[in-house]
Amino acid sequence: MTAPVLADALGPRARRRVALASVLAGAVLVLLVVAVVLRLQDTGQLDASRWRPLAEPSTARFLLGGLVNTLKVALIAMGLAILVGGLMALGRLARNGPVRWLSGVYVEFFRAVPLLLLILFSALALPKYGLRLPAFGYLILALVAYNSAVLGEIFRAGILSLERGQTEAALAIGLGYWQSMLFVIIPQAVRRMVPAIVSQLVTLLKDTSLGFVIGLSLQDRELLRRARDLGEFYRNPLQSLVVVAVIYIVINFALSRLARWLEVRQRRRYSAGAISVAGVEDLAVVTAEAGGRMGGS
Repeated sequence: MTAPVLADALGPRARRRVALASVLAGAVLVLLVVAVVLRLQDTGQLDASRWRPLAEPSTARFLLGGLVNTLKVALIAMGLAILVGGLMALGRLARNGPVRWLSGVYVEFFRAVPLLLLILFSALALPKYGLRLPAFGYLILALVAYNSAVLGEIFRAGILSLERGQTEAALAIGLGYWQSMLFVIIPQAVRRMVPAIVSQLVTLLKDTSLGFVIGLSLQDRELLRRARDLGEFYRNPLQSLVVVAVIYIVINFALSRLARWLEVRQRRRYSAGAISVAGVEDLAVVTAEAGGRMGGS
């Protein structure tokens, strides 16, 4: 969808060069993987004795507890971030000037502050002002503040990517501004927003690992921190981190497949064409294309 905007289509000679470069890059990557495996074998990192403790039931239960904590924090933060992000998007599109200004300040501020600083501020500064929460509550608060700002821009870009005629048609049949948003604009924009939303939620899931900076208790520690504890206990940090990396990959792959299923389901329901949007930047391109079409009509 974005190729005609960002670059010209490749010709036959350029496609051959790209194919040759892809083959060479793949060969180099295979050689690097082989070299890494041989190096790991030489240093004893592939010995069965280093992997065996990770297959014990007690170890599996310990990691499962960390996975439950990670998913609990991620799900709560996801739900709240989507809710707050939706409100911020509607606020930035509101007709009331102060509401637009306040929503814009919220979005721009929390997008600009690094998430790690937000987590540290939440855990160290907020208790001094009387806001006392469980340790993981400060992590959730920081994740919601940051990700709601990003999701707010995704929602806003998805809404603006629709042609202006949709809003005009809704107003023409007697719907008010907010009725048009709720019943006409947002249901259509959701199809364009789903891939970008899921991409941001995958990032949120991985960002739960930053909770290590606020010293979570052993019971509340998330998956990555528990893997580090196992690595220190069994003296196999590499193997523990590899297992956790595989778990993260499986979860994120499942989220990506869920996004694909939702997009296909909506396409079949509304008999619409496929949409491929990866993030806020691509939604901005879609918005620019829609604006160009309206300007030319």
